[in-house]
Formats: sequence, C-alpha cells, structure tokens
Amino acid sequence: MSKTSDSANDTVKTLRAAKDFNRRTMLKIAGAAGVAAVTGPWYVKDALSSSGQLNLLHWDDELPAPVIPEFEKKTGIKVNSTPFSQNEEQINKLQATGGEGFDLCEPTRDRAPQFKELGLLQPFDTKKLNLDILLPAMLEGSASVWTWDGKLYHVPHCWGSEAISWRTDLTTITYDKLSYGSMWEEQYKGKVQGRPHSLLLGIGLWLDGTGKLPSNRMMDAFKDEDTMKKIYDVLLKEAIARKPWIKQFWDSSDNTKSGLMENGVVIGQTWDGPALSLKKQGKPVSYMAPKEGAIAWIDGWAMPSAAKNVEQAYEWLKYVHSPEVSAKVADGSGYNPVSKGADAFLSDAAKKNFLEAYPGDATSKLWHRPPEPSWFAELRTQYAEKFKAA
Repeated sequence: MSKTSDSANDTVKTLRAAKDFNRRTMLKIAGAAGVAAVTGPWYVKDALSSSGQLNLLHWDDELPAPVIPEFEKKTGIKVNSTPFSQNEEQINKLQATGGEGFDLCEPTRDRAPQFKELGLLQPFDTKKLNLDILLPAMLEGSASVWTWDGKLYHVPHCWGSEAISWRTDLTTITYDKLSYGSMWEEQYKGKVQGRPHSLLLGIGLWLDGTGKLPSNRMMDAFKDEDTMKKIYDVLLKEAIARKPWIKQFWDSSDNTKSGLMENGVVIGQTWDGPALSLKKQGKPVSYMAPKEGAIAWIDGWAMPSAAKNVEQAYEWLKYVHSPEVSAKVADGSGYNPVSKGADAFLSDAAKKNFLEAYPGDATSKLWHRPPEPSWFAELRTQYAEKFKAA
C-alpha cells in the first residue's frame, strides 16, 4: 500500500485522538450531567415503528447480545444478520452478490482503497447521521480515508488492536519485556497461535525494533510492490524458520478462544476482543501491547449501493452510536467504544482490562493499519499462504 504524507497525517491524528480517548475518557467516569448532555434522544419513537427489516453483514463478534434484540424491540425493525470473520470473506460476499441483499456492511478502516475500487458502496446522507455524538478521533479515523468525491462512505463502530495474549496460569509476562519476538522463545515452541499475515507483520515490527531489518516500523513495505517484496521475502524466511512454534493459525474470534482454552495455546498474536472477553469471564487469559506497539484498527459501517432498507439502516446507526449501545458493544465484545460518554456505561471490569492491556506508554505506541490498496492485499495474501503451506 502506498502511504502519502496526507494519509500519514491522518493516521497521526487518529492515533493522537485514540490516545486522548484512552487517557482522558477511560480513566474517569463522566458526571451525570455530562452523560445526559451527550446521550440525547437517540431513539426516534415515530421512525419506522413496527415496520421494515434490515440486512446486516457484520463481524461475528462485534454485535454481542443484547444489541440486536434490543434494537428490534425498540423499533419493530427485523434484523437479518450475516456474520463474517475476515475482511476477505466480507469482500467476497459483496462481490458475489453485487452488494444485493445487504443494507449495511462493516469494513475495517484500512480497506478503504479496495472498497473504493469495488464501486459497491453508496455515500451516506450525513444529514441523517448524528455525527456529533462520535468521538472526534474515531470520526476522523473514518472520514480521513473514506471520503471521496466530497462524500462520506464509512462511520466507525468500534476500535481495537492486535497484540499479545497468553495463558496467565502457564506463563508470566510483564510489559517491560514484552515483544512480538517473545512468542518465539524456546519455552513456547509448539504453543503459539496467530494469523499468518499478522504474524508476518509482527515479525517485521520486531525485526525493525531490533535493527535487524529496518523498515520504518514496516511503513516502507507500503511504498511500492518492489519494496514490499524485498521486506516480505525476509519476513517469510524468518516466519518459516519459526513454523515449529505454531500450534494453530486462527481465523475467527471463536477459534482464537478455543486455541487458548482447549487446544494447548499458551501465547499468541490475537485481537484484543476474544482475549479480553475471556479475561472478563474470569478465565486465566490476559492481553497486552508489546513494546513495538499494538496494531490498532477501526471497524465501521458502510452502505452497499444495492441497499433496499435505507431508512432502517439510518435508524440502526442512530441506535448503535448512542453512548449506551456503543458501551454495550464494547463490554460484550472486548473492543472499545466510539461514542462520546460511552465510558460512563462501561463495566468496571472493561475499564480495568483496558488499562491493563495498554499500561504505561502503550497508547502512545499504537501502530495504526494504513489504507491498503489492492496490490498490497494481494501480495500479502500470497506471502501468508506460503507461510501456511511451508
């Protein structure tokens, strides 16, 4: 993927704002008066009451109970849910149908160039969105790369990261020593999990940090195809040499959890949501950003050009962007909310888990996935498949 100075500035803004949210919002509970000011009447009583349906194509772990049932009860709108576990799966479904059958889909921020090329989306009517209720950082995260022809094609839903999770009863980990390279210690041989393409990135960040493969924190890999290949050729060789450490490759929230709880995984590079959900349940699992920085992302909503239930889709967006529901999404999934005032509705366990996942200066080191053009996604998939097949 190419990275222009403009997109670099956009990423910096997103990171700074995410940091602002983490420290300013997560470390204190908003006062009752402030909460009342931002919650507002997110549910419009006479809008589509007891009418219509809504077809959602969404991440399988980002709409925890009771988010959908409560929306159906409040609005009378029937939700038809189609979950997916990887962006590629979502893209394939949209391409196969030309976007038909879905009113909202849920791309990750970095996939903007690919979705623009697909031409399967329609812009939002921003007059029908309550954008003021969103944290400025999160809105900027979407708008900075999902605005073209002067129109907005993406609004945030939740944000999270990919870093290191582990079994607390089987190993001991501290922030001052944690690295993406920690997974490849001899004690973890045959006990590691991760996604192939994510493990390659993690190895790249580790080797850059040690000076073995300088890559400007892997940003050089996004300059052009030749530079990307030179870096990934080295990463693939390093990854294949560590294949004996792999217990399993995960591709969803569910098999991330089963890897930790049932399949002998001790440590791995995973999303925060699955690990922190287990931790919240009292399981011997924890999650933490390494010294190279957690890999941060934003998932958000977009509207396929073939959407039929458009007004129902806007009612859904008003609903999920309310502070209360944004908090329910975060509490139930283990990810993080995107709406102002949502912190006041988060459980104490969720707040505690967040602070333990990003201790010390961890929020200042977040590595945001930059926008990915098709050439990068295709090449990355090729390297990942070679790693899996080795």
